[in-house]
Amino acid sequence: MVARRLVDSSTDVIAAVVLDAAGGLVDVSGVDQDRARELADLSRQLVERADGISVDPVEQIEVQASGGAVFAVRDARHVLVCVTRRPALPALVLYDLRHAIGELAPA
Repeated sequence: MVARRLVDSSTDVIAAVVLDAAGGLVDVSGVDQDRARELADLSRQLVERADGISVDPVEQIEVQASGGAVFAVRDARHVLVCVTRRPALPALVLYDLRHAIGELAPA
């Protein structure tokens, strides 16, 4: 599905997770089952905390760290989060995420 395509198509994307609007795990790639639950929980917390300090719901998140980055995008139905290696280009990763989340929209 979408998470696997993101991981497979980019050398920079280490893991990806898709959540539904309620925070339920829809799809994951790049991690084992135990880590999938942890990644989903952390992704939910990231979005909740970003929303907690914003006037409007946050549609895009970028967090840079010394060893890599976390990017998230969302629409009304899904949240798509990926973890990348450090040299990932933010504009390209966010473009890929926006395109991928568009694939999740009903036809």
